[in-house]
Amino acid sequence: MKEFFGYLKFAWKYAKGEKKRIIAYIIFNIISISISVFVPIVSAKIIVSLTEGAFKQVLLMSLVILLVELSRSTSNYFLRLFSQIIYRETFTKIQSDLGREMLKLETKTIDENSSGVFIQRLTNDTSKIADIFNVLNMYLGNVITDIGIFVAVFIINKIAFLYLMIMIIIIYFVEKKRVQIFNEKDKSFRKKNEYVSGFVGELVRGIRDIKMLNAEKSFMKELNTKVIELNQERYAMSKTDRNYGYIRNTLIDFFDTGMIFLLVGLIAKTNLPIASAIVIHNYTGRVTSIVNYVSILMEKVKDFNLSSSRIFSIIKSPEFPKEKFGKRHLEKVKGNFEFKNVNFSYKEGKEVLNKLSFKVKSKETIAFVGKSGSGKSTIFNLLCKMYDIKDGEITIDGVNINELDKESIRGNITIINQSPYIFNMTIRDNLRLVKEDLTEEEMIEACKLACLDEFINVLPDKYDTMVGEGGLTLSGGQRQRLAIARALVQKTEIILFDEATSALDNETQSKIQQAIQNLQKDYTILIVAHRLSTVVNSDRILFLNDGKIAAEGTHQELLKICPEYKQLYEAEMTKE
Repeated sequence: MKEFFGYLKFAWKYAKGEKKRIIAYIIFNIISISISVFVPIVSAKIIVSLTEGAFKQVLLMSLVILLVELSRSTSNYFLRLFSQIIYRETFTKIQSDLGREMLKLETKTIDENSSGVFIQRLTNDTSKIADIFNVLNMYLGNVITDIGIFVAVFIINKIAFLYLMIMIIIIYFVEKKRVQIFNEKDKSFRKKNEYVSGFVGELVRGIRDIKMLNAEKSFMKELNTKVIELNQERYAMSKTDRNYGYIRNTLIDFFDTGMIFLLVGLIAKTNLPIASAIVIHNYTGRVTSIVNYVSILMEKVKDFNLSSSRIFSIIKSPEFPKEKFGKRHLEKVKGNFEFKNVNFSYKEGKEVLNKLSFKVKSKETIAFVGKSGSGKSTIFNLLCKMYDIKDGEITIDGVNINELDKESIRGNITIINQSPYIFNMTIRDNLRLVKEDLTEEEMIEACKLACLDEFINVLPDKYDTMVGEGGLTLSGGQRQRLAIARALVQKTEIILFDEATSALDNETQSKIQQAIQNLQKDYTILIVAHRLSTVVNSDRILFLNDGKIAAEGTHQELLKICPEYKQLYEAEMTKE
């Protein structure tokens, strides 16, 4: 229970804004509980009055019950109203907070986990936490109601009360065992469900490639295997409910029959009034429901604990480490930066960068070339602090990036990736993602620089055209040009082009090259490229090999001093 109250305190910070509604919910719940206790007592008196022939009293009490039941209907209406509002507001706050915390996660953590881990926790687990206050009110209310009836049985007959006590204790332990086993199976089910959700997400995102590769059969075989495993876990949970439900119901049937025998014996030997025996018998079902409600409450509490631990692990636990930034703020960077003896590896024992050192001056255009795996894109990831370096130092305007806050780094650097993600929005909204107050003139200018405006202007909805998830309605080159336009509207001091022209045809590439040249005087520009024709006009070109700078110079200088560079360039010219 200590764990539960700890997580309940965690959930309360999201619900405390609804404190007044929660209090109102509790008040109406108390009213409903009071009515639930009152009505059976009056109903019992009606039965007694009927057996005694007091029909006027029966009619009067029936009218009282009618008024009370109308009050209960009104109370239940407000209960549902407040319940829905509390759930909506709490759910929204938890999801928003969890989404914000996910965006703070280290890139390495995201790389190591399936997308299903985050999808399931953001959707299913948050829902179960948001509902806990309504669950506690509802089921505790039901338990209190039935305890009131239990007390009524005690007043009528002590022996019948003792019999019901024994029955409840036995059924309780059966239910406790069921909840314990169910909860263990639920943990396993949720882990598999996360994996399947991630796999389905990959199916949706990669559906075009799957079709083009004619890999439907093998992919469906893999999906079927995972779905079967997941459903086996779900079936195991249902089996637990089914088996223990059968045991519980069988016990209740035996106890009900035993109660009839007991009541007959009490009527015969202790002169228990028949009307009282009827009342006790009618109460028996309500009393056994105490265990039902308690077991459901136990299940909900364990479910809440599990969901809370899964969400709490993302928000607070070291299992999901967050990015760390310094506190120093640079309002506007000049664009000077330096790598000093930087070592880095994505996996232990496999160095990507090995004591890498170089300087870049403000307004320079520097290109990084080399074979795949030489560390070119890694330099960009480290400069943006997507990963933390193992050894060495990276500085921006002479300040170690570990001392800088996030805005100083990412608010002053724009990166255009080789595989940009385009969101399922309009072209206009994709551009406004990076600048909410984007004007029409700025948007058009950015698209012109990215050689995208001619394409947009022939579309029926122009800038209000939906591009589909991942930009699937656009060609590879159009997606990349839209990403370039999206980056240009940020107008940061440092612009990183990571294979930004790889998906463009020669004509469009030449236009982008011209656009880059237009920016050279005003920005610090870094370019990673396999197509060396993209970088020939750079101020300097750094040739990387095995995480080190093997050669450095202008295009013409490298042709003379670096045989590997010359070989790559001549091979490219031959292809063209």
